[in-house]
Amino acid sequence: MSPKLMKTSAAALLIASAAPAFADCPVKVGILHSLSGTMAISETTLKDTMEMLVEQQNAKGGVLGCQLEAVVVDPASDWPLFAEKARELLTVHEVDVIFGNWTSVSRKSVLPVIEELNGLLFYPVQYEGEESSKNVFYTGAAPNQQAIPATDYFLEELEVEKFALLGTDYVYPRTTNNILESYLQQKGIAKDDIFVNYTPFGHSDWSKIVADVVALGADGKKVGVISTINGDANVGFYKELAAAGISADDIPVVAFSVGEEELSGLDTTNLVGHLAAWNYFQSADSDANEAWIAAWKERMGEDRVTNDPMEAHYIGFNMWVNAAEAAGSTEVDAVREAMYGQEFPNLTGGTAVMLPNHHLSKPVLIGEIQEDGQFDIISQTEEVPGDAWTDYLPESAVLVSDWKDLGCGMYNTSSSTCVQIKSNY
Repeated sequence: MSPKLMKTSAAALLIASAAPAFADCPVKVGILHSLSGTMAISETTLKDTMEMLVEQQNAKGGVLGCQLEAVVVDPASDWPLFAEKARELLTVHEVDVIFGNWTSVSRKSVLPVIEELNGLLFYPVQYEGEESSKNVFYTGAAPNQQAIPATDYFLEELEVEKFALLGTDYVYPRTTNNILESYLQQKGIAKDDIFVNYTPFGHSDWSKIVADVVALGADGKKVGVISTINGDANVGFYKELAAAGISADDIPVVAFSVGEEELSGLDTTNLVGHLAAWNYFQSADSDANEAWIAAWKERMGEDRVTNDPMEAHYIGFNMWVNAAEAAGSTEVDAVREAMYGQEFPNLTGGTAVMLPNHHLSKPVLIGEIQEDGQFDIISQTEEVPGDAWTDYLPESAVLVSDWKDLGCGMYNTSSSTCVQIKSNY
């Protein structure tokens, strides 16, 4: 095993007691994003984002006196390959940290590897929760920071009475919809008024599914679609909606995996009024966002847009830099301890805070699609603390994640015991 992967409590103690700054130069930053396959439509931009952040940090002097080196691999939207590439990053390239993944199935493929080798992963995309690893910082939204607020918006503002939960067939949509089904029924929506459907990655024929959604409203009740469709399957879904003549006034759609990047490849003329729920939109009005957009377009070109997972990498990367500087080391155990309570300005005008459960506090934004592929922000909350375990499933409502004080990601408040988490995904 490489020296970078051999972590001991004595070393961590030494670092914590203000030992001299230490890092092997160059400091290596692993980038684990699909550059080919069905998820390349979303993930290539995140690779570009990380390379820009590394360049910006090097211009500031690097970290602990060392320049940063971006180490890019392509897991090619192949979920088992994510695990192999994560192992390659840690054992062959000996990276100090990994920024990567989009889908939850890819993250769960990587988990056993980074836990075995004590790597550190910053995961930048909204996900289903119901997980807590000491080796992962979840900088995207948990369900209480996206799915639940979006559902409340449908119920309270749009007065939706029937729900079509449409998702890609993997863990994130299935777990999220399991939570939403329970939540909707607690809110008084009958089980028969909830239609759930899953399709494979890259699915293209949406005619029957859209027809089923339309049929759901045959009794005159207001229907809304909550979409956890991922990747390039969104192109076919929105095209079929337009072909069927369905407007946002008829059947509104709120998406959790469609942002500016995905819309940049679509004709948005017929999508105006449909919604997305994120924690950031390019249209956010703040000085920090204006500067971020300007730097991005200067590097990538005027046609390139920004989006929510980019902001999550922006926050996570800068927190990691500050934690390494505070710890005086890039060693994983030392950085982890220095991450708790880290604060960094987000791009929407507030401040992100890293919580003991390895989640961020984030505002919840709902945006309405405009013809130019941007979003008009129609709802925004104050910062909401991310919750690793949902309150809307009985088995999860009793669980708490607290790696700082309890040293446990799955603490049962009823039995006052720490459940051991096994990464047998």
